[in-house]
Formats: sequence, structure tokens, C-alpha cells
Amino acid sequence: MSPIVRLDVWSDYVCPFCYLEEPILGRIRDEFGNDVDVKWQAFELRPEPVPTLAPDGEYLHTVWKDSVYPMAAERGMNLKLPAIQPRSRKAFELAEFARDKGRFDEAHRALFKAFFEEGKDINDLGVLQEIAELVGLDPEEAKTAIELGTNRKRVIDQQRRAAALGIRAVPTILVSTAGMPIENTAVVSGAQPYEAVRSAVSQAIEGVRKELSDR
Repeated sequence: MSPIVRLDVWSDYVCPFCYLEEPILGRIRDEFGNDVDVKWQAFELRPEPVPTLAPDGEYLHTVWKDSVYPMAAERGMNLKLPAIQPRSRKAFELAEFARDKGRFDEAHRALFKAFFEEGKDINDLGVLQEIAELVGLDPEEAKTAIELGTNRKRVIDQQRRAAALGIRAVPTILVSTAGMPIENTAVVSGAQPYEAVRSAVSQAIEGVRKELSDR
């Protein structure tokens, strides 16, 4: 049976709020099962040549103190402000490499964990090879794919689609149903609680079922 609802989730591996939303989406998949398809998509907050944030800058420390740490505690997650602020293009390319190998979910979670719990540089090829091996992928094959840009166009296309849809911040979730133009979908912006995401998904599923029963 095909999924009734699709969730397109734009996020960045250097965005703490995206990591904080990851288990929320996991719960959605657990509850709704095959009725829901979750598709994570790339959104680089600071692509070349945009400067990365200063790790020791006041902005990051304020955001983490006021928002990230309290939300992490509330959700039972152990995030730490990393001492580095890498770019994320290569991490996205590894994730897409893993998607083709059927290991996306594992690589996706491992990338977030490596950066936000272990403070690793997810722009470093050696680190990405370690992650690839950790999730059951060939590290040399993964390195070659990143160096050759095998999945680069896919990553860029995901970001262009976000721009075309007017997405300017992450995480952003678009909740759509079969046959519905993506421009008309429900939008869930920011790291929302489970109840908010569940409500959007439930309404979409109920709408489809009502439409089918009325035929």
C-alpha cells in the first residue's frame, strides 16, 4: 500500500533544531507506519561563499543557552555546542550516497550525532569515512563518491526546490497527500512539538479518507 501522506523535511546537519526534530519525525513514522513517508532534504544554511558562524561568538552561545539546551533537556537529548562550525555540503552528499545504498536513516542520525554529541567536523572526509563505515557502508567508495561529486546535483536540486517553494529556514516540513500540488501543502516550521506535527499529519490523512469515502 502506498503512503497516504508524505512529509518533505528540509534540514541542515549543522542546525541543532533540525536534530531536535529528528526523533519527533521518528515517532510520527512509528505511529502512522506505512501511511506516512518521510523524505529528508538538503538545505545548507551557510553554503559557499557565505561565512560560517563564529563558534565562540555571542550569537551561538545565546541561542544555545536560551533555546537549544532547554529544548534538548525537554526532549531528553544530549546536545553540546560544537567547538567548530563546518559547512555541510559533503555531509549531505554522504547522506545521499547512503540513501542509494539503503542506509539513509542510519547515516542521517550518525551525521547529526557526530556533530552535535561528539563535536566532530562533518566537513572532513576522514570523519565522513568513519561515519560511512559505522553505518555499514564502504568508506573508500563513500569518499570517492564525495570527491567526484556523484550526488552533488541531487543535493543542489533539493535546495533549489526549497528556494522555489519559498523556504528560508529549517527545519521546515511540508505535509502533502497524493495528487496535491506541493505548493498547497500544510507547512510546519521550526522545531515543533510532537503534537503539532501529529495534528498536521492526522488532518491530512483524515482529509484523504473522507474524500475516498465520499466518492
